[in-house]
Amino acid sequence: MWAIGYLTAPVLFSSLGDRQLAGMVAGKLFALIGWVGLSCAAYLLVFLLSRWGARFFKSGVFWLVVAMALMTAASQFGIQPLMAQLKADAFPREVMESVMRDRFATWHGASSILYLMQSLLGVWLVVWSGRGLK
Repeated sequence: MWAIGYLTAPVLFSSLGDRQLAGMVAGKLFALIGWVGLSCAAYLLVFLLSRWGARFFKSGVFWLVVAMALMTAASQFGIQPLMAQLKADAFPREVMESVMRDRFATWHGASSILYLMQSLLGVWLVVWSGRGLK
């Protein structure tokens, strides 16, 4: 998640020269990492439930993983399709050169904030796991 959001995407935009192409590639990478995130969340919830039993539902780790999964789902099934629709509505122009620019920028900002929150919660989860997942 960190590699795509904070390394790959900025390199794409600075290196490709075509912002539309860079955005398309970055969008595909974000979609892929979203599916990875949902898969990992599902696995982690099932694994920890089988390991800890019902007490897992009372743990902070459960709520942290659920919060991250919900943020990922909101992005995958809410924000990203909305941004794709705005791009389609702007066609044949690039969305940032159309009347959809402000709406797209607003949703892109919301998506970025959500991604940052997920990233920070992920760090918290990793640090927490090093302490025994209490």
